[in-house]
Amino acid sequence: MWRWECSPGALTSTPGLAAAIEATGSDAAAVGYGIAYPFGVISVVLFVQLVPRILHTDMDKERAQYEAAADVEIRHKHKDLFYCDSMGFFSFACAIVGGMILAKIKIPLPGGASFSLGTSGGPLIAGLLLGHMNSIGRLSVSVPKNVLETMREFGLALFLLGAGTQAGAGFVEILQEQGILLFIYGAIMALVPMFVGFIVAFKVLKLSTFNSLGSICGGMTSTPALGTLIRVTETDDVASAYAATYPIALVMVVLASQFMGIYL
Repeated sequence: MWRWECSPGALTSTPGLAAAIEATGSDAAAVGYGIAYPFGVISVVLFVQLVPRILHTDMDKERAQYEAAADVEIRHKHKDLFYCDSMGFFSFACAIVGGMILAKIKIPLPGGASFSLGTSGGPLIAGLLLGHMNSIGRLSVSVPKNVLETMREFGLALFLLGAGTQAGAGFVEILQEQGILLFIYGAIMALVPMFVGFIVAFKVLKLSTFNSLGSICGGMTSTPALGTLIRVTETDDVASAYAATYPIALVMVVLASQFMGIYL
C-alpha cells in the first residue's frame, strides 16, 4: 500500500493526496506523500534547468518562435474594449471566484467516491477560459502582464512556503520509521514518467524544447517547476504548454488515487 501512496507526492499533487486520503479513509497516504514530495519538487525544478544546457538549446531561436506565435494572437484580439480597472484586478477576481466555484463541483465515481478539481485545478480552468476569451462582449477580462508576473511570483512564494512547511514537518522521523525504501519508490515514480514523457514529447512528437519542458511541468503538476522554467527561458509563453497538460494530469492523478484506494 505504501508504494502507491507515494505517487501523489512524487507528482506533487495535493489534490491527489486528498483523493487518496478520502478513498482509504485514513491519513496513511500523507506519510508516503510527505516523503516523496520534496524529491518530486526538486527533481522537476532541476530537470527543466539542466535539459536546455545538456541539449545546447538555442534559447534565442526558441523565444523568437514563441514571440511570433504570440504576435499572431495579439493581432486577432478585440479592440475598443471596456476595462473595469487598469490593473486587471476585476478580471483576477472573476477568475478566482469562478475557479473556486469549479473547485467545489463534485463528480460522482463508481464505488461511492467523488472527483473534484480542487483549489489547484478550479482556478486554472477558470484562468484558461478567461484567458482564451480575453473579453466578454466589450468587457475586457485580461490582466496586464506585469500584474500577472507579480501575482505569480507572490503566489509561488506562498505555495513553496506552505508546501515546504507541510512536507518538512516530521520528514526525518517518518523516513526513519518507514525506511529509505519508501523514498526510493517515490524517486522512481517521479523520475520515470518525467524522462519518458520528455523523450516522447521531444523525440516522437517533435515538440520544441520549450513546449516539451512546459508539458513536463504540467504533466508533473509542478507549479514551482513552471516558475523556474519561465525564469530559465525568459518568456511566460511556456505556461501555455503547462496549462494544456496540467488539467489532464490533475484529473488522472486524482482518479488513479481514488480508484486504487477503492479497489486495491
